[in-house]
Amino acid sequence: MKRILLFFIAFCLFSSFCATEKTINSNAIVNTWIWEKSIGGTNNPYTATPKTSGFTKKVVFTSDGRVITYKNDVEIRNSSYEIGKGLGAADNLEHDLISFEGKTYVIEKLDNQNLTILSNNSDATRTIFKR
Repeated sequence: MKRILLFFIAFCLFSSFCATEKTINSNAIVNTWIWEKSIGGTNNPYTATPKTSGFTKKVVFTSDGRVITYKNDVEIRNSSYEIGKGLGAADNLEHDLISFEGKTYVIEKLDNQNLTILSNNSDATRTIFKR
């Protein structure tokens, strides 16, 4: 009887670990992010930076689901954002996605200092932000 109980406990623990899916912590995006550069995809290769574009840009993601976009420290947009799972257009695999300002992006990298998003389309333009 003890073996059956131990087997059942081990099975439950193993299955719960296997069922967990790696997902981003949606609170990790809440902060002010400064635009560092954008890199065009294969159909439109380019690199844009604040210096080459002539303006600075920052986005502020709030804990209440709002994103505020600034250009040269002047607010230009204030809208909502949503984070969820979905398919990436470039590779047809499941990714963490963020949607705001009418567009959807694949979250490629998100940590304490870096946010990299890719346009969720076949061209996959990459935009890199720093804190």
